[in-house]
Amino acid sequence: MGRQLAESLPDARALYDRAGHVLGYDLAELCFEGPAEQLDSTVCSQPALFVTSLAALESLRAETPDVVLSCEAAAGLSLGEYTAMVFAGVMEFEDGLKLVQRRGKAMQEAADATAGGMVSILGLERVEVEALCEKARRDDILEIANLLCPGNIVISGTVAACERAAELSQSFGAMKAVPLAVAGAFHTRIMHPADLRLAEALADVPMQRPKIPVVSNVDARPHDDPDEIRQLLIRQVLHPVRWEESMRYLLQEGFDQFYEVGPGRVLRGLLRRIERKVPCQSVGA
Repeated sequence: MGRQLAESLPDARALYDRAGHVLGYDLAELCFEGPAEQLDSTVCSQPALFVTSLAALESLRAETPDVVLSCEAAAGLSLGEYTAMVFAGVMEFEDGLKLVQRRGKAMQEAADATAGGMVSILGLERVEVEALCEKARRDDILEIANLLCPGNIVISGTVAACERAAELSQSFGAMKAVPLAVAGAFHTRIMHPADLRLAEALADVPMQRPKIPVVSNVDARPHDDPDEIRQLLIRQVLHPVRWEESMRYLLQEGFDQFYEVGPGRVLRGLLRRIERKVPCQSVGA
């Protein structure tokens, strides 16, 4: 991912080069050529997605600078919140990249300590998914991890609990249960002590007040105080991503044009499920 951006846009290529100096390995080569197994690991995927999303932002800046200059709010799903923070001027690129690298390492260690997974449950409301988790949990950990859009909620927990939930899902009325290709049970208690490792990393990162509002994953509201932002980023590791609420907050505030910046078109699809009439343009990588 990102090869076409880097080859066509010097500012995008410069981000990969700067990232290589910070990370101590050639991120561009990894993103462009793989191997996929290494790129899929949380340790590598988090810096890769962070840099590639900012490279896509440079593409938007080059093609339609007025859009970037007139942007009035930002949000990012899980790791994407860090991209949004850099865009909003909360932290510098290099500091954000170091933070993301340490976050990925801490989360990978937590995932290695307890085998876990995530499953997308389609066609159920939150109360029904909570009942499914209660039935499938037994003595394991199984929690709601992502509240994405109507009828799309991701649960996260131990491998056994996720498998039981997938098997039971249709009996609860779900249309489908889709296991996700992830390294662990993100946004649950299984990620402890990654939150403590992240807290240590965040303490070393200079932060400024955001130039534009950035909607937090944890409570679906923007925050100005850097210390409060730090605490919310720590909490995000263990708590659900409230993406649908975040989008509804922006819609209620009157935002009527959205841009999805980064690899894929998942967020655009989620927004269409939340409010079909709102235009959203994908700026891919």
